[in-house]
Amino acid sequence: MWIPNLPVTILTGVAATAGVVCLFKDLYGGPAYEKGVPAEGKTIIVTGADSGIGRAASWDFANRQAKVFMACRDMKRCEEVRKEIVLETGNKFVYCRPCDLADSASIRTFVERFKSEEPYVHVLVNNAAVMEPPQGITRDGFETQLGVNYLGHFLLTQLLLDTLKESVPSRVINVTCSAYARGDINKDDLNFNKKYDAPAAYNQSKLANVLFTRELGRRMLETDVAVLAVDPGLTDTDLTKHLAMSKSITRFVVYPVFWPFMKKPRVGAQTIIHAALDPKLQKCKGDFFVDMKPQPLKSEKAEDYELGMWLWRVSEKWTKLHEHKIELEKAMAA
Repeated sequence: MWIPNLPVTILTGVAATAGVVCLFKDLYGGPAYEKGVPAEGKTIIVTGADSGIGRAASWDFANRQAKVFMACRDMKRCEEVRKEIVLETGNKFVYCRPCDLADSASIRTFVERFKSEEPYVHVLVNNAAVMEPPQGITRDGFETQLGVNYLGHFLLTQLLLDTLKESVPSRVINVTCSAYARGDINKDDLNFNKKYDAPAAYNQSKLANVLFTRELGRRMLETDVAVLAVDPGLTDTDLTKHLAMSKSITRFVVYPVFWPFMKKPRVGAQTIIHAALDPKLQKCKGDFFVDMKPQPLKSEKAEDYELGMWLWRVSEKWTKLHEHKIELEKAMAA
């Protein structure tokens, strides 16, 4: 039986459903951090600032009138994003700086240039990450996820630590995710040289971020440098581009199911903005936040003090931290 205007009825129903889903998506993501909290006078570094959550956080910081340094590997894309942020926020104090977290020499060069230009850094956001890429190593020989997600940020933070201390009150924000709870620090094969397991390597890198946050927080107890780890939650970014699902027809089945529950990058970034700017969080020393709320850790390994100390010592050795500090001091004195 033919029903008059059936196509119109169907389209109207689809549109209404889509509207409800989009409304739910926004509500599910939670509220934005208070728009009235300014960042004027603050100098902020964000790694991985040219896409996803990093891009959204950089925009928000710039909109609050902070001076923002976008630390990125891809300068062309970074510059395109920078121009958009400047035009949209009216804040001209947004800068692109090359920083490849897969290359310790690039990290040191970034810090050297930054220190030559700026006396202070009030917030360091260690955000950049890769997820389950094909097996590979960084220029320093580290498994890619361990190198980019953790060791690169470890070195960057250490080389900026003196400036962070001189800039107090200041903060270090390490972006992690729920994968840390499934992670293990593979002491016998930290670099996954024997048998590469992409998900396990990713989980390890995220656990390492949490352990680093807790140990750095402990070491900053006598300073006014706050240290926090944040989990932005399930966010719709290109972080999953290497997953097999993303490259197969399965994506067209699975992705639509999860899409309503995935936050938009600007919503996921609110956890970072909150951690960076909320005055009440300045005393945090290794605390963990999910959706702007403090949360207990869901892994005994994440609270293992001795494991954190072991990882710290290994990280100092693997990144050649002492040598980089000497080279940096020579460069700054020249």
